[in-house]
Amino acid sequence: MKIKYLILTISALSIASCATKYKKREINETVMQEIYNEVKTPYKYGLVMVPIDNSYKMDCPSVFRKDGKWYMTYLIYDGRGYETWLAESDNLLDWKYLGKVMSFSENEKHWDVNQKAGYISLQDPTWGGSYEWEKYDDKYWMSYFGGDSKGYEAGVLSIGMAYTKEAPTKPHEFERLENPVLTPKDKDAKWWDNSTMYKNSVIRDKDKVTGHNFIMYYNARGDSINPAKGAERIAMAVSNDMKQWKRYGDKPLINHHKGISGDAYIQRINDTWVMFYFGAFWTGWNQGAFNRFAVSNDLVNWTDWNGEDLVKSSEPYDDMFAHKSFVVKHDGVVYHFYCAVNKAEQRGIAIATSKDLGKSKLNFVAPPEKKKKN
Repeated sequence: MKIKYLILTISALSIASCATKYKKREINETVMQEIYNEVKTPYKYGLVMVPIDNSYKMDCPSVFRKDGKWYMTYLIYDGRGYETWLAESDNLLDWKYLGKVMSFSENEKHWDVNQKAGYISLQDPTWGGSYEWEKYDDKYWMSYFGGDSKGYEAGVLSIGMAYTKEAPTKPHEFERLENPVLTPKDKDAKWWDNSTMYKNSVIRDKDKVTGHNFIMYYNARGDSINPAKGAERIAMAVSNDMKQWKRYGDKPLINHHKGISGDAYIQRINDTWVMFYFGAFWTGWNQGAFNRFAVSNDLVNWTDWNGEDLVKSSEPYDDMFAHKSFVVKHDGVVYHFYCAVNKAEQRGIAIATSKDLGKSKLNFVAPPEKKKKN
């Protein structure tokens, strides 16, 4: 009887422990400050990836870990549109180019012929965890925004899905679903996404909070009266198979009514979900672009942080914009990757950290000369 009682007691304690571990906390000021203290990165290490010359712009890092190495997918804009590339690192600071994973199409009839801006899907969301790129249906998946217009984020952009059964650490072309999975022209398009669509980030909904297997966070521009003049907001869509997606909810998740709120990236810090994202131009063009965060205990309702920006312009290499977060914690150090844009409109990838790791010696190439006025 004593053994039986002991087993029952241990089981009860285990259940209580799990209940406590996963209990939803009220998202109050104390929790928000706790998260800020955990994720803040006051030390700017500097540029870690820059274009080889001024005909290219580099953007939107996504970082994952496999077999003891770090890898980054990122975007290159060359005047025609976005392509998605791959790089590798041993230490998160020194990076080597590997090659492309999504290129321009040769077939002009492809809906995404001139734009393929990809982001890794289904990554382990655990803060300080494996950062492994996980599989579904024996495939590695990328969500991306694409389009057929030439130029910087030009024309009508829609969201597509790409996948591979090969190792994502080797540069090769991902296969893509034939048609986009979400477009501004859909019959069920909402007022917040009826103009054009941008970055997308997909995670598993393991507890099926939404009643579905997967959640996509995406930002899009739209408006009920004048879609093209609308603000950019973050919303969500859901899926059970990574192929068929539908919008979720009757309002955006992050909405500042002006400017841009975009590029959501989700991590779970202890018992709380954290969305890293960037803001821009909320009070006007001079405000620039900067990185923020929001917090949730259910993946649907988000509380915005109202304190200091996580990253903002402060250095010559990011004195126009410091935005588009990807944040990881490794060996006790937080690495905040972001897109750095200077006033010469050169774009590269920089890092801010929670610990002083010194300064990068990498710089942009000489900026393009301005044409003299006659």
